[in-house]
Amino acid sequence: MPKFILRTACVLAAAAAISATPAQAELVNAQNPATIKAILESQGWPATLVQKAGEDPYIESSRNDLKFLVLFLNCTDSKRCKTLQYYMGFNDAKDIALTRFNQWNKDKRFARAYKDDEGDPVLEMDVDLDFAGIPRENVGETLNTWASLMDSFREYVFEK
Repeated sequence: MPKFILRTACVLAAAAAISATPAQAELVNAQNPATIKAILESQGWPATLVQKAGEDPYIESSRNDLKFLVLFLNCTDSKRCKTLQYYMGFNDAKDIALTRFNQWNKDKRFARAYKDDEGDPVLEMDVDLDFAGIPRENVGETLNTWASLMDSFREYVFEK
């Protein structure tokens, strides 16, 4: 009888441990732009989802008077996207030397800077949400990183 009681106690303890495990974090991927829009809004940032027939969706947003886009990339038929790209640029700062962009890219992680076809300084940051996605909290953290990089890039571009 004692072996039975001990075995039952072990089974009950294991069952209690399994049921006490926290639920798996919500995974977010790039297949539902409305979810990404909701995450932006939860950060307190305005977000407008733009979905045009035959084109990949994107979100227009801003933070501290800095406008930026969240582009949905690697899409199949303008749906089932796999990645995001945060994108911003300035059209009033064309005289920045390429050596400054090289220095930015050497010193900073996570985002890259370059001159676009019109000579405007641009900052981009890629976020891979392929497969099952990443936890919602991590998507929010990429936005925190992006916010910091946007502020730094504005200072870098317009410093005297």
